Amino acid sequence: MPALTATLSKVGNCLHPVRLVGQSETVDLRTGEIVETYRSGNEPMGLLYKPCGNRRADVCPPCSRIYARDTFELISTGLHGGKGVPVTVNTNPLLFVTLTAPSFGPVHAVRDGRQPCHPRTRLAMCPHGRRLTCWTRHDVLDPRVGAPLCRDCYDTESAVVWQWHAPELWRRFTIAMRRQLAVELGVRDVDLKRHVRVEYAKVAEFQTRGLVHFHALVRIDGPDGPGSPAQVTAAALENVVRQAAVAAHCPALPLDESDVARTLRFGAQTDVRVVRDRSVAGDEITAEQVAAYLAKYSTKSAGVEPGHALPHLVWLSESCRALAARALAGCPFGCGKRVGDRRPRLCGDCAGHPYALLGRWASMLGFRGHFSTKSRHYSVTLGALRRARRRFQGMAVEARSRATALDARELEERLMAEAAETTLVIGSWVYDGSGWPRAGDKALADAAASRARAYARWRAEQRTTQPA
Repeated sequence: MPALTATLSKVGNCLHPVRLVGQSETVDLRTGEIVETYRSGNEPMGLLYKPCGNRRADVCPPCSRIYARDTFELISTGLHGGKGVPVTVNTNPLLFVTLTAPSFGPVHAVRDGRQPCHPRTRLAMCPHGRRLTCWTRHDVLDPRVGAPLCRDCYDTESAVVWQWHAPELWRRFTIAMRRQLAVELGVRDVDLKRHVRVEYAKVAEFQTRGLVHFHALVRIDGPDGPGSPAQVTAAALENVVRQAAVAAHCPALPLDESDVARTLRFGAQTDVRVVRDRSVAGDEITAEQVAAYLAKYSTKSAGVEPGHALPHLVWLSESCRALAARALAGCPFGCGKRVGDRRPRLCGDCAGHPYALLGRWASMLGFRGHFSTKSRHYSVTLGALRRARRRFQGMAVEARSRATALDARELEERLMAEAAETTLVIGSWVYDGSGWPRAGDKALADAAASRARAYARWRAEQRTTQPA
C-alpha cells in the first residue's frame, strides 16, 4: 500500500498512467560529468509511472483538470498580463466570439423557457414518412438532444465534410479578419502590423449534434506587440469580426465522382460580445468568466467514448468511416477497406486524396484540428507553463531535502525564465503498458481521484462563499 500511495502521488492520481522500464543519466554540459543516474527498478512499484496527460475529462479527470488549469492560466495571462506578458494588455479592446456550424437539418433541442422541441400546429411529415413535430420538452440530459428528426433528411455528407474542413475554415476566418481590419484602417494588408496586431485564443467545443463551434477571445494590440495601445475601438473590432465571419469560406472537393463540390461557411448564429473596450469592462460578461468558460470546454470530448456514447453521435462516427471508404472505393489495392485503421496503409494515389484520413478521425466525428490554439503573441505557451511546473517541483524537492523553506522571492520570474539548460538527460526507455496492472490498484486509484475531485470542489466552494 505505501508503494501504491507514493506512486499515486507522483502521477497525480492519474487513471491511466504510462508504465516505462529503463534508466536515464543526467550529464553536466560544462564538465561532461554524470551527476545523477536514475533506474526505474528503484521506484516503489518497480516501474516508472508517468501521467497519461489526456485532456478529456471523461477519460482521465485528474489529468484533464491539470490541462484545464493550464488553459485557464494561458487565457488569463492574455487578459491581465503576467508571466512575461505586459500587464498593459488589460487596457486593450477584447471580444468574446462564438462561431457556429450551419444547419444541416432539424434536430432535437432544448428550448429556452422549457418550450417544446419542434411545435407545429399541423402534422408535418418529411418525404420519408417521419414526423417533423416534437412536443417534448427535452432536458439537457436527454439522449435524443442533438439527434436529427429524420436521419434520411439530415445532410450527413455535408455535415461530415464541414467538420473535416472546420480547422481550415477557422484559419481563413483569421485571414479574413485581418483583411477586414486593414480595410477598416485604410491600409494595405501587408502594412497592417505597422498599425495594429490581432491576437486570439480559441477553443473548439462539440455541440450536442456532434459538430464543433469555436469560442475565441480576440484582442487588438498596437504595432509594438502585447500591451502597446491600439487605435481601434471594441465597436470597430466587433464590426470587423462580424464581416469576417460572413466573408470566410472554404471550397471543399467532392467525396467521389457522384458527389458535388461545396463552399463551406460558418453558421448564421455568430455571437460577438464586448469583454473590454480599452480599460472599460463590458456589461455582458467578465474576463474571468470567459477564461473559466474556455478552460472548461477545452476538456470536453466528442461524446463517442465506449460506455456512454450517444446513439446519434455513434451514427455520425460510423458515417465518417463510410464516407472515407466511399471516397477510396475505386482503389484497385483495397485502400477503402483500411480507412478506419489507426494508421491506414494507403497506396500512393490514395494517400494524396483529400479525404484519405477521414476514417482515422471518425472517433472525433471528423474533426482533425486542435481543440485549444492561440496566436503567437497572445500569451505564454502551454509548454512554458509545464516547464515552470517542473522547475517548481524541482525547487520544492530541493528545499525539502535541505529542510529549508522555499525561497519565494521573484518566484514567477525564476520559473518563467528562458535560462539555458546546464544539464542533459540521456535516457533509454521501453514501453511496458498503460493503466494500473492490477484491478485492486485501479480501484484504489479511482477512489483517490474521486476524493481529490471532491476536495477540489469543496475548496472552490469555500473560495466563493467566504467573505472578501
